Amino acid sequence: DEDTEEEPKLKYERLTNGVTEILQKDAASCMTVHDKFLALGTHFGKVYLLDIQGNVTQKFEISPVKINQISLDESGDHVGICSEDGKVVALHPQFSKSNNKQFVTGGNKILLYERNWLNRWKTSVLHEGEGNITNVKWRANLIAWANNVGVKIYDISSKQRITNVLQDNTNLRPDMYPCSLCWKDNTTLIIGWGSSVKICVVKERDPTEMRDLPSRYVEIVSAFETEFFISGLAPLADQLVTLYYVKENSEQMFRTRPRLDIIQPLPEGCEEISSDALTVRNFQENQCRDYRLEHSEGEPLFYIISPKDIVVAKERDQDDHIDWLLEKKKYEEALMAAEISFKNIKRHDVQKIGMAYINHLVERGDYDAAARKCQKVLGKNMDLWENEVYRFKTIGQLKAISQYLPRGDLRLRPAIYEMILHEFLKTDYEGFATLIREWPGELYNNMAIVQAVNEHLKKDPTNSMLLTTLAELYTYDQRYDRALEIYLKLRHKDVYQLIHKHNLFSAIKDKIVLLMDFDKEKAVDMLLDNDDKISMDKVVEELKDRPELLHVYLHKLFKRDHHKGQKYHERQISLYAEYDRPNLLPFLRESMHCPLEKALEICQQRHFVEETVFLLSRMGNCRRALQMIMEELADVDKAIEFAKEQDDRELWDDLISYSIDKPPFITGLLNNIGTHVDPILLIHRIKEGMEIPNLRDSLVKILQDYNLQILLREGCKKILVADSLSLLQRMHRTQKRGVRVDEENICESCHTPILPSGEILILLLHYYRFSFYVLWQVPGIQYCNICSAKRRGPGSGILEMKK
Repeated sequence: DEDTEEEPKLKYERLTNGVTEILQKDAASCMTVHDKFLALGTHFGKVYLLDIQGNVTQKFEISPVKINQISLDESGDHVGICSEDGKVVALHPQFSKSNNKQFVTGGNKILLYERNWLNRWKTSVLHEGEGNITNVKWRANLIAWANNVGVKIYDISSKQRITNVLQDNTNLRPDMYPCSLCWKDNTTLIIGWGSSVKICVVKERDPTEMRDLPSRYVEIVSAFETEFFISGLAPLADQLVTLYYVKENSEQMFRTRPRLDIIQPLPEGCEEISSDALTVRNFQENQCRDYRLEHSEGEPLFYIISPKDIVVAKERDQDDHIDWLLEKKKYEEALMAAEISFKNIKRHDVQKIGMAYINHLVERGDYDAAARKCQKVLGKNMDLWENEVYRFKTIGQLKAISQYLPRGDLRLRPAIYEMILHEFLKTDYEGFATLIREWPGELYNNMAIVQAVNEHLKKDPTNSMLLTTLAELYTYDQRYDRALEIYLKLRHKDVYQLIHKHNLFSAIKDKIVLLMDFDKEKAVDMLLDNDDKISMDKVVEELKDRPELLHVYLHKLFKRDHHKGQKYHERQISLYAEYDRPNLLPFLRESMHCPLEKALEICQQRHFVEETVFLLSRMGNCRRALQMIMEELADVDKAIEFAKEQDDRELWDDLISYSIDKPPFITGLLNNIGTHVDPILLIHRIKEGMEIPNLRDSLVKILQDYNLQILLREGCKKILVADSLSLLQRMHRTQKRGVRVDEENICESCHTPILPSGEILILLLHYYRFSFYVLWQVPGIQYCNICSAKRRGPGSGILEMKK
C-alpha cells in the first residue's frame, strides 16, 4: 500500500530470466532452495536446476504428471523427486555422507528406504492407515509428516514415533488446504494447517520417567489462529514469515491477492509485525494448494511460488530504508540514516542525499533551514559551496546563506564574500555591520569594501552605523588613526579599547580634550594608567583652557598619590574652590605641599568659613579661628569640638568669655565642658537671674558626668591595687626560689668564694618585706669561715631555716 506511513519489512522482486520462459509454457508446482541453486518442479513433470538469478543450468524430464515434491540433502549433491503418482519424498539431510543412504516417501503410507550391507535397498513402513501422506520434512534425526488426521514426528535414531499433533479443523479438505511443515532448527517444528499455527519443540525426557515411553517428547510452545488460510511458513529469527491465501470476496477484490505477513509468536497468540499483499500473476485463478513458501538457510530469502509466478522476498537493507524515506520525503531522516550507516550503504551517497534535502527545503521556501544544512552537507567541497551561493543569489536569498559560509581554514573566493557584502550594503546596513564584525578581514578585499562604504556615506554622511562599520574596516586595515577619528567623532565606547589594544597613545596627545568630553572618568583613568606614555605635564598643558576638565584630572591624580602632582597643588586650590568645594577641605587637610597663605587668601576672598578656620588653626592662629566659629558660624558645638581638638586652656577661657552672655551657648558648654574644664569655673561666672534653657538637664548631666568620673577613678584604683598585689606576690614567689651556686660564686657580704673547691651549696635567701631568714646550724652544715654564712658540708642532709 503506497499510502501507508509504516515502512515495509521486506522487499520483493520477480524471479526472471529462465523462469519467465518456463512459466510461459508450463506451470510451477513446487520448488526447493539450496544455498547454491534452486530446484523447480512443474506441472508437466519437469525439474529445472536454476541459479539464484533464475537462469536454467540443468533440465530433467522426470514424469508426464505434476512434480509434487523435491528434496535435497545438505550438500546439494543428491535430489529426491516425487511426482503426483508417488506423492511426497524426503532425503536424509546427510544422504551424501551416510552409508545407509536413507530417504522416505509418502503415499498412503510412509516408507523408509535404506541400503543394507549387501548394497540392496531395504524398505520399512513407519506408519500407515490414516490416509494419504501430503507432506514430509526431514531434519537431523527427526522426520515429520502430515496425513489426513494430523502430524507425526518420528525419531530415526531410536526408531520411535514420539508424537501425534492432531488437525484442529477436520472440515477442511486436505487436498485443497494442505498442511505446511517447516523445521526452524533441529528440534523446533512449525506447523501450519488451515488457519491454525503451532510451534512444537522436541525435548529429551527425564530418564527416570521413561519406562515404556519414547526418549523424547514434544511440547507445543505457541499455538494461535490466523484470519486467513496458510499456504506456507518460514522462520525469520524469532519471528515467522507466513504466506496466506485469502478467499475471494466480491466486495474487496484486492484481498484475493496472497499476503505475506511477518508475525511474532506469543505463548497465547501472536502479534502482526508487517503485512504485504502480493500481486502475483493470475492470482485470481489460484487456490490455497497452488502456493508454496520456501526459504534459504544461508540468508533471509523467501520464495513465493505460484503456478505462473515466482516472487523473491528479502529483508530490506539500509539502502532500501533510505529509498523509502526519500520516497516519503523524509529527507532529514534519510540523511541521518545515511550518515550513521555510510559504510554499509551501496546505492546511496550521503552528499547526494543532503543535496536532495537542500533542494527540497529550497522548493518549500525554508531558505534559512536550507542554508543551515549547507554547512553539514557541502562540507569542504568549495565548488558546491559556490554553486549554492549563486543559486541563493538567483532566488534573492543571499542573506540566508551568508551566516553559514566557510570562514575558517577553508574559504571561498574573495569575490563571493564581496558579492554578499555589497548585497547587504544595498539593503541592510545593520546586517552589513554584523557581517563585518563576524567575518575575518582577510576574507575579502578590504579596500574595495571601504570604498563602497564611503560611496554610501556621501549620500548619508551622518549615518552612525555606517561610520562605525567604516571604523572597523579601517581597524582591520591597520589604519588606526582614521578609525580613532571616527570613534571620537561618534563618541563610541570602543575608542578606549582601540587605544589600548593598538597602543595609540602617541595619536591621542592632541585629542585629550575630545576624550575627556566623551567620558571624563575613563579618559582620566587611561591617562593616569599610562603616564609613562603621556606625561602629566602634557595632559595639564592640553587641559589648561578647560579648567573644569583639568580639575577632574588633578583631583584623581591627588587621590592616587598625594605627592606626585605637588607642583600643581597651588593651582588645585583655585580649582577646588571653583568646581568642587566639598573636596577642598579634605584636600587642604591631606596636602602637605599647598601654600597655606595662598589657600587662606582664596578662602577668605570666597568667604569659605570652615576652610578658613582650618587654615588659621593650622597656621597657629587658634584664637582667631575660634572667633570665626563663634561669630561667623555661631555654632557652639563646632566651637567646643575645636577647643577639644586644640586642648588649650586659654581657648576654653575665650570660649567661656564669649558665651557667658548667650544662654544657648551656656547650655551647650554645660553639656560638653564637664570632661575638659571644671564646670564650677563656668557656673561662677553666670550672672544671677539669667534664664538658661534646659539648665536643670545640664546640671543633671554635669553631676552624672562627675559621678561617672568618680566611678571610673575608683575602678581604676581597684585595678591598680589588684595589679600591684599580684605583681608583689609574683616577685615574692620568684625570690623564694633556690639559687644554684658553685665555687665561682662569691659571698655578697665578704666578697669571697662561698664554696671551697669541689663543693656545691644551695643557698636559699628569702626576703619578705624587710625581714631575713637565717640558717641555723644542723649536723653536716658548716658556716662560712669569714662571714659566718652557713654552708653545706660533706655528707650533710637538708638545710634548716628559721626567721
